[in-house]
Amino acid sequence: MRLVEKHCVPCEGGVPPLSRESAGGLLKQTPGWKLAKDGLSIKRDFKFKDFKSALDFVNKVGALAEAEGHHPDIELGWGRVKVTTFTHAVGGLSENDFILAAKINKL
Repeated sequence: MRLVEKHCVPCEGGVPPLSRESAGGLLKQTPGWKLAKDGLSIKRDFKFKDFKSALDFVNKVGALAEAEGHHPDIELGWGRVKVTTFTHAVGGLSENDFILAAKINKL
């Protein structure tokens, strides 16, 4: 099943974060996203024509995050948005991060 067809599942911790190799495999399904140097998060920069368009996108990401129960860090500026995601409960990446990234790409 493709990531975009899955849903985030609650994570209570107690499991290790994904390895760099596993994250690299999932990253192939999330074009435009980059693995952090420490391998513990993924991020993507989005460009927009103006502030309003960027803000509209942030609101869509927020609604998606609420629906999935998995919340990224979002940085908003004029014509730009940076989204970073990782799973706090595991101290790194989980499949949820890639599911969310794939769904954000569809916005």
